[in-house]
Amino acid sequence: MSQKSIFLETHNINNRASGLGTFNYELIKGLSTLDFNDYELTLNSSKPELLKEEFKNKFKYHKYSSLSRHPLFRIRKKYDLWHSVNQNIKVEPFHKSNYLLTVHDIHFVEEVSDSKSPKLKKLFREKLERSTAITYISEFAKKHTHEHFNVPNVPEYVIYNGNPISTILDTSAFVSNVPVDKPFFYCIGDFIERKNYSSIINMMKLIKDFNLIISGNNDKKYGEEIKKLISDNGLENQVFLTGKVSDEGKQFYMKNCTAFLFPSIREGFGLPPIEAMRFGKPVFLSDKTSLPEIGGEISNYWTNFDPEYMKDVLFNGLSNFESNKTEIENQLKKRAASFDWKVAAAEYFNVYKEILK
Repeated sequence: MSQKSIFLETHNINNRASGLGTFNYELIKGLSTLDFNDYELTLNSSKPELLKEEFKNKFKYHKYSSLSRHPLFRIRKKYDLWHSVNQNIKVEPFHKSNYLLTVHDIHFVEEVSDSKSPKLKKLFREKLERSTAITYISEFAKKHTHEHFNVPNVPEYVIYNGNPISTILDTSAFVSNVPVDKPFFYCIGDFIERKNYSSIINMMKLIKDFNLIISGNNDKKYGEEIKKLISDNGLENQVFLTGKVSDEGKQFYMKNCTAFLFPSIREGFGLPPIEAMRFGKPVFLSDKTSLPEIGGEISNYWTNFDPEYMKDVLFNGLSNFESNKTEIENQLKKRAASFDWKVAAAEYFNVYKEILK
């Protein structure tokens, strides 16, 4: 039997600070642990040599070029299956072949300016129409897609992401660029409006004995707004922005924080809360979109963003945590462990096999 060829459109892998970069890398790493002798998997990356260094001959490698986003320069080689690993990729196959689409979120329906929106919707509709099967990273992402688009009658699957923290690092040598001498709450993510950092900063005006530390690349427009909010409220000695952090830094703050706060109003999945649960930390989330699927019953939820109310939920949750600490820590760690990239990768591989039967 000849090998079936599968192309993974993973060129976002180089931006590992982003959710999509993490997804691509962790999916590939999970797939690399599987036995797929009858299948040849090709990865697309602008730095294939880095992947080859790590994964050796487990995969074939294709060098990504931005030209391949244009129809005339699409990849001409014919594959038995093309996996479009996110819904916004402009790189598409030249030939018609089996096509798996993974949908993370359709935030562009609500977030994008009127001038860009029709283009993105058209791109997404074309992907849906091309699909042989569709995977979603949460039930919410599936429901949201069905609300806004005509989804073709093809097999659909929900496959949860795994927890990116598979190894606990030694953080004893880490030097923080912000003060950690006082108990602190932690938050990490892109600086974009839907992350809703303003809500926790407004809450901090009512809290005296704790600091708030937020990590993530804050040099965009929303980052400037957040910096202004901090200084307008005289919170410079209480709310600190670290900028982008290394894995070591992220684990240091998660390991040492009193609680993890994630008030995002739109998430296709939301990896950081799972990472915090890995350390047995109490997690406080908004009850919007996919976050209740991620946090389950063991997390705490804000149903609105009134600062007094948010503070009450936070301190009630913390006192509940302190009163059953060992048990709740164990439940949080167990919840985090239920999101496993090896399991997720095996589920994706089963979908490949199903399509290629």
